[in-house]
Amino acid sequence: MSQTTAPAATATRSTPAPARSRAARIALRTVQVLLALFYGLASALPKLIAHPSAAESFDKMGWGSAGMYTIGALELAGAIALLVPVLQSVAAMALSALMVGAFIVQLTVFDGQYAATPLILIVPLALIAWTRRSHNTDLVRLLRGAGRTA
Repeated sequence: MSQTTAPAATATRSTPAPARSRAARIALRTVQVLLALFYGLASALPKLIAHPSAAESFDKMGWGSAGMYTIGALELAGAIALLVPVLQSVAAMALSALMVGAFIVQLTVFDGQYAATPLILIVPLALIAWTRRSHNTDLVRLLRGAGRTA
């Protein structure tokens, strides 16, 4: 048997696993912060302050200001929850569901003008939901504990 097989396989790795893992965690956290900023400032804020462009869009959908404020509040809650470790996965799933709705609205009401945007946003949200899924058990454990004390 050749003794060069095993060392050759390990020699192809240029970066040790812990360093790659740390870099991946930092990159994912950066994506979470950027998405939180996007949802909080660029998406929720115009709805919550009733910016004319947001109001016009919701009027065109027939949802009015109630729908606009509701969607804005959901986006803001999701943005904040993306930054809370125990809520990250659930927030990413909830925002993904919101983006599915946005995609459908873009296709049906706005003739698909910006339909790609929600689909693009679902990709990093799905990555966050999957990568941070271990926090879901922590959340369930926390909620069950809170239910016992109530």
